[in-house]
Amino acid sequence: MTIQELFQITIDKNASDLHLIPEYYPTIRINNNLYPLKTYPIINQDNAAEMINALLTDEQKKILQENKEIDFGYGFNQVRFRANVYTVKNNLAAAFRLIPSNIKTIDELQLPPILHTFAKYNQGLVLITGPTGEGKSTSLAAIINEINLNEGKHILTVEDPIEFVYPAAKSIISQRELHQDTHSWTASLKSAMREDPDVILIGEMRDYDTVQAAITLAETGHLVFSTLHTSSTPETIDRIIDIFPAHQQNQIKGQLASALKAVVAQRLLPTIDNNSRVAALEVLISNTAVSAIIREGKSYLLDNVLTTSEAEGMISFEKHLLQLLAKGAISKETAIQYAIRPRQLQKMLGVV
Repeated sequence: MTIQELFQITIDKNASDLHLIPEYYPTIRINNNLYPLKTYPIINQDNAAEMINALLTDEQKKILQENKEIDFGYGFNQVRFRANVYTVKNNLAAAFRLIPSNIKTIDELQLPPILHTFAKYNQGLVLITGPTGEGKSTSLAAIINEINLNEGKHILTVEDPIEFVYPAAKSIISQRELHQDTHSWTASLKSAMREDPDVILIGEMRDYDTVQAAITLAETGHLVFSTLHTSSTPETIDRIIDIFPAHQQNQIKGQLASALKAVVAQRLLPTIDNNSRVAALEVLISNTAVSAIIREGKSYLLDNVLTTSEAEGMISFEKHLLQLLAKGAISKETAIQYAIRPRQLQKMLGVV
């Protein structure tokens, strides 16, 4: 058993993830379901360490030894894997996310057409949110590549690690990976101001420093894209504001109200035949009403804006679930299970 064999199986089975954990069979994830590869032996601590160490540079081994975990990208047979190596019971384990070599378009991903508009913005902050593994990076890559194919821009990305690799097109692209091309998020984002970017992709807004940097970059004439682990668009606004200490929150409300262009909350739902997954989205577009709500700290009013501003391209998660239901893409049970506001959806369906 080699790591290359397991990578190839992951690709051949169109799996999203590969897991190597001592005391378990190698395991792949397909359409959110886990499948142990029982044609291979159960992994022990020695062959786990051997397979994982074969992928690491000396510097990465040092980081792993110091931090007990590391993220990195790894190329194999013209595709990339996003790897996270970590320790369990003092033994090495790893999770590998398969990054497709072909970047799908917004239309191929069946995302709402309003996302095409994001690629045409000149400045501001656009956020794609949702739990881990819900397709945020894939949706972002579709938007970034639309800019790349159609506009002559300098696109700068800061990622941990680099995921999608963009083809040569009209734009020029500088992709920087944490630990490989820069020592920290803070240093890279401070440096970004001097690298003449038009578009900046920040892999994830993780903390106070990255959130502050993203908003500042958006305020200073750049188009900034990033992600957050939040479930709905109002929750995203609250999360950003709550990252800052109380004495700064009024200031950040004003800055966010001015800089924010759009927030998308995304989940991947099992299709009705359970053979694939489809994206369900909530889309909040910043307009005069949204800016005023953010500035005044009344995010609880955003739900009403979402339901009354469809003409501007906004859509609540529950309304998009109804659209997917009408197309026959998902079942009623799936819609209710994944709804952010289940009682609201049940009323729409006439269940309550």
